Amino acid sequence: MTNAALGDLHGFAEEADAGLLSPVSASPLVAALTGDRAVLAAILAVESGWGAVLERAGLAPAGSAAVVASAAEAGRYDLADIALRAQGGGNPVIPLLSDLRKHVVVLDTAGVGAGKAVHTSLTSQDVLDTALMLLARNTVHAVLADLKGTTTVLAQLAGQHADTLCVGRSLTQHSLPYTFGLRAAQWIQGVAAAGRQLENLEFPVQFGGAAGTLAAGTVLTGGSAATPFTLADALAAQLGLAPAPAPWHTNRLAITSLGHALASVLDAFGKIAADVLFLSRPEVAEVAEPRAAGRGVSSAMPQKQNPVLSVLVRSAALQAPGLASQLHLAAATFNDERPDGAWHTEWPALRQLLSLTLGAAGHLRELAEGLQVFPDAMRRNLDLAGPLLLAEGISAAIAPLLVENAGRSGKQQLQDVVDRTLQAPAGEQAATYRKLLREAVPPDAVPDVRLEELLDPAGYLGQSAEISRRILAAFPEFVTRTPNANGASRG
Repeated sequence: MTNAALGDLHGFAEEADAGLLSPVSASPLVAALTGDRAVLAAILAVESGWGAVLERAGLAPAGSAAVVASAAEAGRYDLADIALRAQGGGNPVIPLLSDLRKHVVVLDTAGVGAGKAVHTSLTSQDVLDTALMLLARNTVHAVLADLKGTTTVLAQLAGQHADTLCVGRSLTQHSLPYTFGLRAAQWIQGVAAAGRQLENLEFPVQFGGAAGTLAAGTVLTGGSAATPFTLADALAAQLGLAPAPAPWHTNRLAITSLGHALASVLDAFGKIAADVLFLSRPEVAEVAEPRAAGRGVSSAMPQKQNPVLSVLVRSAALQAPGLASQLHLAAATFNDERPDGAWHTEWPALRQLLSLTLGAAGHLRELAEGLQVFPDAMRRNLDLAGPLLLAEGISAAIAPLLVENAGRSGKQQLQDVVDRTLQAPAGEQAATYRKLLREAVPPDAVPDVRLEELLDPAGYLGQSAEISRRILAAFPEFVTRTPNANGASRG
């Protein structure tokens, strides 16, 4: 390849993570929090923070922290060049440090010796692991903001549609009467439970030195009031991370716990997306995604209104398990005091999980906020099964009242009614079931009025309302309650 061609490619490298083939995560916010420049800024923040810690501890010259902080401005650095040079040492910290030290020398016009505050007693893994925790913390905070916005809107839907009848489905078939309010509440339960895992994560600082013994840090702090542990705690406080009792360079629970929590959030997102994708099919038409100019279009079919928000969210959910398993695979093969490749496989998997979760969180919030709900279609689909949908409840209520007939119990007699009904054409099954049921059940055992009550789907919802209430009560931090028309607080 010619030098001119290489020059052209170098320009494209700066935009390599724009998300062209990952539309779910193609957004300015995702790029700002998880893109290459965000990684670079996090690494520089760790180095700058460490310089401030050393100066406060009297282990670096006065004034050096300010010089390092100025040198650590991310805009000074060539991302593409650092990425290429990272191949020389196997990680981006090494070439970045070389450039940082050069900038420090240039900016240290007062000659304070600020270079002594750069990376002293640290190793590349300390810096990169800590930087990834910083990146993850910032991203998770943004995810949680969208997640709580979603659960709050879903709580409003759960309240508004507490009595909106629809049909429950199991193994793709109609099962029992249901409510859309309960469906929204169950969506909340999945998202909020996963969100609670995410919210309870800690993002620990990593420190350990070249092999995890803090040998260089011990030499550095000799004769001072500081210890390697107090310096690590100070760095955690400086960066807003959690302190760590010991180096965790080969114990990767901080990474796998983060990956598990992110994948769990995407699992819950995926459930909602899968439901909306089904419920928005034209032949079902119980919900629809919010409309927006240019969204849902087809390159060939002008009439199409594709549910792309759900498609994008589901695409993220389908990728998450593989990425989380990669983190576990790496953790299980961390050999020696720094592994030969396993550590490196964490970086893209973790960053992709963060990007996908943040992108999907924004799309799901938009979907929830604009979701169109069609109760009439829900009732139409509920009525497709007719009174057969109440067969379980009918059997439970009536079977004990029937006397044995030709050796068949009341439950068997009612099952016979169902079996005979299913032999009728689909359009005639509702009338057939009512007729055969009335013939099988003596009016003196079950009067017409009582039978009609048992055939009303609104009367066979079990504890749907209480289940919804308990879900909302279980996750108060994820549901902002708003007053209803009567002034009462309702989720």
